[in-house]
Amino acid sequence: MTFQSFIRGPSEDKNVPQEPPREQYANAKGFLDLFSQKGKLVVVTGAAGAIGGAICRGFASAGADLCLLDYKYDPKFATDLSNEYGIVAKSYQLDITKADQVKNCIAQIQADFPERLINTFIANAGIAWTNGSILHESATPEAWKRVMDVNVQGTYHCSKYIAEVFKEQGQGSLILTASMSSHVSNVPNYQTCYNASKAAVRHMSRGFAVEFAHLTTPAGRIRCNSVSPGYTDTILSSFVPEEQRAQWWGLTPAGREALPEELVGAYLYLASDAATFTNGTDIVVDGGYTCV
Repeated sequence: MTFQSFIRGPSEDKNVPQEPPREQYANAKGFLDLFSQKGKLVVVTGAAGAIGGAICRGFASAGADLCLLDYKYDPKFATDLSNEYGIVAKSYQLDITKADQVKNCIAQIQADFPERLINTFIANAGIAWTNGSILHESATPEAWKRVMDVNVQGTYHCSKYIAEVFKEQGQGSLILTASMSSHVSNVPNYQTCYNASKAAVRHMSRGFAVEFAHLTTPAGRIRCNSVSPGYTDTILSSFVPEEQRAQWWGLTPAGREALPEELVGAYLYLASDAATFTNGTDIVVDGGYTCV
């Protein structure tokens, strides 16, 4: 008797069940071995920011070689990571809102790391909405479009062109940075534009999880997931008065904002060989904010 998938297209392999990665688990020395990033190549956008920087440092400490992509070119950070952790790190300047730049940058990474797989791509770059209510004078259509261009269109560009590479490789992990604001409407700060942009990112990860899984045989060798950080102590929130941030703390069961370093574990797990059946999920790291 044969069984068939109900969700695959007419030209895709419909046979189920697919073959699981038994050999990978059998060959691992233990589960800690599965979390290692040694020998892997990881690409991070928004690498010059506080969260992106913490992600890069976390992956470097786990043994990954890194490609640091950001609108702000910062080769010193790559050099510092290389010297501190004994890994290879290289910086690239990139405007993710420009599709051609994203495509060319990924091609350049492949040229700079010949015969290497890009194991994980973390589409982390994003910007905040700082204009309050849409009725505010500064909440112009141009301001709204800018946030959408970076957070939504930029994430799409990264996802599209790395998916082409993952398909060619036959494997890969794509991790998108969403936000707890994709789940709730934040108060007392009005930021509907940001919330909507991150809701799009979170749902993109779910759609891509289904779409990309069928690019390989057996299915599921390309995964897409997202991480939804809560309020985090970074320069993106530094403009907010302390009295308003105190309301954030009061609404968070943990009673504070996160350190950027407290987000890194979620990314490490999703990129690891211990997460081979984790696909289309969103890990919320918010100190309990969305529980209230």
